Amino acid sequence: MQVNELLQLVDEAVYLNTGKRLNDLQRGVIEGTLKYQKYADIAENCGCSAGHAKDVGYELLKMLSDIFDEPVDKSNLKSVLERQGNVNISLVNNSSNIFGNGCINIGSKQPKTKPDKSHAGNSKLKQKDQNKTQIEKISKLRYFGLNDEQIAEVLELPLEVIKQVESDN
Repeated sequence: MQVNELLQLVDEAVYLNTGKRLNDLQRGVIEGTLKYQKYADIAENCGCSAGHAKDVGYELLKMLSDIFDEPVDKSNLKSVLERQGNVNISLVNNSSNIFGNGCINIGSKQPKTKPDKSHAGNSKLKQKDQNKTQIEKISKLRYFGLNDEQIAEVLELPLEVIKQVESDN
């Protein structure tokens, strides 16, 4: 896979698990890491300090380790992404596949959250956020051409739950 394809894979994986896209610095850190650059060089290209680039890189690698459920560091990032990019999910219409190889890792796990140390009243808010994330995942999977039965299997949810979410198509 090319660097741009791997960047797109990371962006999609992060989005599907956090609801947020990579910012310019995060993209620069991933791209530099894939090109085996040192943090000082990445920082120079991105217009920040080496320490800041290293901190951003550490957080990203930690997040990717959680998303892909395997250790990710600077030395194995490329091989992890290439392996994750080749996890097969049958697509009904391969022409909608952004990676061009019929393969994509959707990241069916719930987003990782830190333990809630506040009052129990926040549990409704957390549930609402989790529901929103699941709805976004369902919409994204439909965009990639999966039918409701396939989505239910990928997300490990009852088919009835999937069918309750309005289709954007």
